[in-house]
Amino acid sequence: MFGSLLFYLGFAVTLSIGFLYFRDLGDVSQMVLQVKRTNMVRFIRNEYRLIGIGLGAAAIMTVAHFGLGGGPFWLWLTAILLVILLYGFPYVWVHVGLRNQKNTARYSSVSEAREWVSPSSPVLVIEKNGVARAHPDAQIMRPHLAGNEEGLDGENVIMTYCAMANLGIGYTPEVEGQKLDLEVLAQHGNNLILRDNVTGEPIQQIYGFREKDAEVSADGSSCPLRPGLSMKPWPTFRMTFRGFEKAYPDGMVFINKPSSNPILRLFDLAIETIFSSEISRQHRVNEPIIKNMMRKEDGRLHNKTYVWGVDINGEAVCWTDDFVVENGGVVNAVVGGRALVVAWDPKYESLGVWWNDTGEPVTETDFFGKTSKGQLKRVENVRPGMFWHVWSEYFPKTSINRIGGSEQKAAA
Repeated sequence: MFGSLLFYLGFAVTLSIGFLYFRDLGDVSQMVLQVKRTNMVRFIRNEYRLIGIGLGAAAIMTVAHFGLGGGPFWLWLTAILLVILLYGFPYVWVHVGLRNQKNTARYSSVSEAREWVSPSSPVLVIEKNGVARAHPDAQIMRPHLAGNEEGLDGENVIMTYCAMANLGIGYTPEVEGQKLDLEVLAQHGNNLILRDNVTGEPIQQIYGFREKDAEVSADGSSCPLRPGLSMKPWPTFRMTFRGFEKAYPDGMVFINKPSSNPILRLFDLAIETIFSSEISRQHRVNEPIIKNMMRKEDGRLHNKTYVWGVDINGEAVCWTDDFVVENGGVVNAVVGGRALVVAWDPKYESLGVWWNDTGEPVTETDFFGKTSKGQLKRVENVRPGMFWHVWSEYFPKTSINRIGGSEQKAAA
């Protein structure tokens, strides 16, 4: 009797936790299961604790069966196979399949990168004092994080990337002088969720601050309790690889080269094949391939329109590249009380967003921010070329294609 009680108790606990683990962090499970963000956050914060309890329950079930005669063998075997699936799949998917390269990324010269990257391929770029790093979407798609001990001209900057949102942002992984240990864990609302392993706290990539440090507004958007609690964003911009080669001939390019381990190499190939197929569809079809958005669709733009968005002093605005081109390649606007210049450079095939501290509208600027009125600096928190449906999910009160002040919004 006691053996049967232990067996069925262990059976219920281990499979219940295993199902929650698979549902909340299995990623592909979201293709068929609706996952609440609150549940996902709970499991991210308590992953190893819950796994320990679940596997401990499986051990109790096993001891109860073989040592105390509890439960039938076929049920024990079925449970063990389910445990392997429910615990093994999400753990391997997250911690092996999505293993990041925040400290181990390898960068190649432009000439070497030509073997891996085509001229028209889009790349995400960060730059400091003329030292530039490019991250092709296809190369950073699976590791999600890229950086190394050398840093960007000595600066600790990690490129974070979410293929579901088509969003890359460079961050300094520190909060108020304390280093964060970032790991890729999940996605919700079609945007990457990281975890700071130091505190166990989730971090929404598009926001850049820990969940416990968030202050949620009435409309559901979020900001840090104080500015210092957010990771420092690094000016990140998009261009083509050929544009990068022209602008930064001595620049370096992130290449996610195949592993020398043949088993890991085959595993990575399988993961990348799945990723590439689904992300390609994410770019083609109007609906998100994983429908875990928390808001209704904002029909002002096609869901998969690429937008360049900023949020400054509580005000969010985004622009489309075609709008800027149609307006002569240069747009002046005011966001959150700050003057900005949004400019398209046809030579380098890049849209830039700049602080305008000249005191006058800017009518012409080059790719490097040089104008007749002085040197401009890039806006740090631009989300470059991301999907509209993701931007509007996190910044629902956003203006679109603004020219001038807030009272002069352009029609979408």
